[in-house]
Amino acid sequence: MAQSRSGVSTVNIYVGNLSYQVTDEDLREAFAGYGEIASASVIKDKFTNESKGFGFVEMPRQADAEAAIKELNGTDLKGRSLTVNQARPRNSGGGGRRNEGFGGRQRRF
Repeated sequence: MAQSRSGVSTVNIYVGNLSYQVTDEDLREAFAGYGEIASASVIKDKFTNESKGFGFVEMPRQADAEAAIKELNGTDLKGRSLTVNQARPRNSGGGGRRNEGFGGRQRRF
């Protein structure tokens, strides 16, 4: 369980393969039938503000989240088959390799 911004424990759900037309509200509506939604957000590119094709939904109750994951995984939303599962925690280590050029050789400064 993760903690939402309000400090309440929530289950964070990853929703992938979203149509680029899906909004935060569409995501909230898709999950609303399974219980209370703490938050629903489509992830957007910080420069273009266009959807990256995935998002996250936070639900306060584990049982509601499990039901939503089970029922919504593989279903259609705006023409795309959703991938829905419990989100994995982010690694705190940043991304990718550093100081490597083409061919995997280390760059010398």
